Amino acid sequence: MAAIFPTVLWADNWPAWRGPEGTGICRETGLPLTWSEETGEGIVWKTEIPEWGNSTPVIWGDAIFLTTQAEDRLLVLRIDKATGRIVWTRQVGTADTPREAPRGYQKFHNLNNNASPSVVTDGEHVVAHFGNGDLAVLNFAGDLLWRRNLQKDYGRYTIWWGHANSPVIVDGLVISVCMQDSLADLEEKPHPSYVVAHDLKSGREVWYTPRMTGAEKESCDAYTTPLVRRVGNRAEIIVMGAEWLDGYDAQTGQRLWYLPGLKGNRTITGPTIVGDIVYATIGMRGATFAARIGGTGELPADRILWRYEGNNPDSPSPVYYEGLLYLAADNGVVQCLDARTGELKWRERVGRDIKASPIAAEGRIYFLDTAGQCTVVRAGEKYEVLAINRVNDRTIASPAVSDGQIFIRGRKYLYCLGQKNQ
Repeated sequence: MAAIFPTVLWADNWPAWRGPEGTGICRETGLPLTWSEETGEGIVWKTEIPEWGNSTPVIWGDAIFLTTQAEDRLLVLRIDKATGRIVWTRQVGTADTPREAPRGYQKFHNLNNNASPSVVTDGEHVVAHFGNGDLAVLNFAGDLLWRRNLQKDYGRYTIWWGHANSPVIVDGLVISVCMQDSLADLEEKPHPSYVVAHDLKSGREVWYTPRMTGAEKESCDAYTTPLVRRVGNRAEIIVMGAEWLDGYDAQTGQRLWYLPGLKGNRTITGPTIVGDIVYATIGMRGATFAARIGGTGELPADRILWRYEGNNPDSPSPVYYEGLLYLAADNGVVQCLDARTGELKWRERVGRDIKASPIAAEGRIYFLDTAGQCTVVRAGEKYEVLAINRVNDRTIASPAVSDGQIFIRGRKYLYCLGQKNQ
């Protein structure tokens, strides 16, 4: 189990990127099946957001937290879950979003800015990371508790398309990853990729572990967020990218095991996990694979249980649900695989472009495309569309769920979907 928070919190909170376990699974009931901005059906509220970003909403109790970039200002927002009212706005830092730069400097993709990483919360602290390296912790009242900049501490970012990895909270630590072009063919001293942990309350560095995999140029780059797996009394941090899948001890930073040889290119789509099986996609639409993790040192190649070479995702992360693995490719084609064998069960087109990761709940899979269309499909080995819904916004961020409501962050608005009497 990859739990970050106790399961008793499932019914209310979505405290991190892709939910409590980082897997896009929702165990709630009563989620909306249909909504329409044209008729107002199922739209509880929508709130205009200053400027834009791609971070997902993060929810604890009655509070929604979101990051955004307004011109050069990097902002954290707290929004009231019941009404959509912006309770407070705090500026954490200032940064531009460079578009033209030689290799080795950030050249933010036109779909990305400094507000792509999602916040994470433990119910008391709100951890925000921005693409300029600012790492800040606030309390629920909006007070800044500490801030540091990872570029200043560990060297400038050299990832090609803008840093976008979200942090995680594990046992009183904030754990961040940086996977980026080493520039080893251009500069005498390679630029580091790393995993680093800071004390949640003070911001003090607890450990720093280099992560140099031998990948080259853009293949070094990864935009993925770590998973957390509990093994007995130990928490493992699972990282995918730069042609490796590996695991670290959360308390010490020691690398426990690694699976090399995942040749591809930069990695955007993040992994998911069920027990000791990780499902991931090799970068730039390479093969989706299943691998059995655990143990120590280099894992043998036979830990890869199967590979699927079909129409694979570049951006959306896979979601596992009741023995099946669901993939959303960026071209709008979605697929269902047998999670045990990798056998294709069905493949269908549901939209045009997809960047958001799907979520699974109540026997349904929710696929959100960039034009605001959400296709709800019955989970199972046969393809069945249950509903096609739309909001009038550009939608790249992945949805969040809390108290039977779905929250969708668009370019201009944050939407709350559900029953209006809740």
